[in-house]
Amino acid sequence: MPCTEGIGEDDESTIPWPVDMKAGLVRPLTPEEEELAAKREELARLESQLADHELLLASLKAELAAFEGLYLRRVGVLYAELDEWNARLAELRAEQAGTPESKAAAAEARTQAEEAYSAAHGEAAEVQPFSPSADLKKLYRDAAKRVHPDTATDEADRARRERLMKEVNAAYATGDEDALRRILAGLDTSPDAVQGTGIGADLIRVLRQLKQIRDRIATIELEIESLSGTDLAQLKAKADLATAEGRDLLEEMGASVQARVIVSRQEFEKESTSGADR
Repeated sequence: MPCTEGIGEDDESTIPWPVDMKAGLVRPLTPEEEELAAKREELARLESQLADHELLLASLKAELAAFEGLYLRRVGVLYAELDEWNARLAELRAEQAGTPESKAAAAEARTQAEEAYSAAHGEAAEVQPFSPSADLKKLYRDAAKRVHPDTATDEADRARRERLMKEVNAAYATGDEDALRRILAGLDTSPDAVQGTGIGADLIRVLRQLKQIRDRIATIELEIESLSGTDLAQLKAKADLATAEGRDLLEEMGASVQARVIVSRQEFEKESTSGADR
């Protein structure tokens, strides 16, 4: 029998077996209690792993969004200008030719120009560079671990956690450390932080949480793989490699598009002038 001498009430959590403090007796854990303890340890490890995965996914999304904004501001606007001149040129040719084919080509070019303009000057272009601090990452990880929907105990709890998780992701994406601290502080004082149920129900709940977390981790890994394979992610990887080599890939791309803009504008001006002379 383990010795319990010198153990006070505040040290009960360190006792390996259930103990009757009044009688001073310690009894072995039941098989159910041993399984519950083991599953809770596994759950704690998986919750930490899940928080790490969520942080990785949130960071990847924020970094890609920031890079997209940078690309649109430096290169996208030039493509929008190029499409505008191409649309004007197509419309000029349609006006001169008057054929159904030329009119259809002009309409298609105009649609492309409008879409390019909207993309280059929309919300995505306004996203600023993302560079999370160590404190921001830690706050996000702590919050994600505490509020993740896949640790919910019932549907009402899941709905509450999904709402909080959206707030956590939004705060991380905007670098709002204070918002994350407020969320964490609210969790500490929430009545939901107080729990207490029987061993059987707790074991079932933990087993379900384990399955939910494993499923979510697998989903995150697939999402990260999918995002990493997008054209945007591949372009960012090329831009990062160019930066490491002392080059600015977006500047190079912008210069190339700018040269095409000049050619397209000159072609429009030439055909516009020759058309007026006829």
